[in-house]
Amino acid sequence: MQEYTKRLHPLATIEWVFHKNLKELERVLKGLPSFIALDSQGFSCNSLQFASLIQKEMRERGPRLTLVIGGDLGLSEAIKKECSLLLSLSPLTFTHQMTRLILLEQLYRAFEINKGSPYHK
Repeated sequence: MQEYTKRLHPLATIEWVFHKNLKELERVLKGLPSFIALDSQGFSCNSLQFASLIQKEMRERGPRLTLVIGGDLGLSEAIKKECSLLLSLSPLTFTHQMTRLILLEQLYRAFEINKGSPYHK
């Protein structure tokens, strides 16, 4: 995680915010113009599609990108209904630590794809 955070640093600032209380998380997300929620039942895509999706989100909604990872019981229906996109990294279930690592690598890959670097090849 440190390596991908370091690689992303010139391109993006990563901030992890943890909420144990689902109602508190719902309240915080209500105030955001948009966010992407991660859920195994969400839209599944490859890395090129993910890069395009990230580019589109940032172009349309600004430089702040909010991605929400569910707790051990997943996300509430209220959060799933409010998100701008319900996205699946995989149909498999991962720990939060693994999800964050996979997400960081895919974000880095998306930025590299979007700038045309050979990283993706």
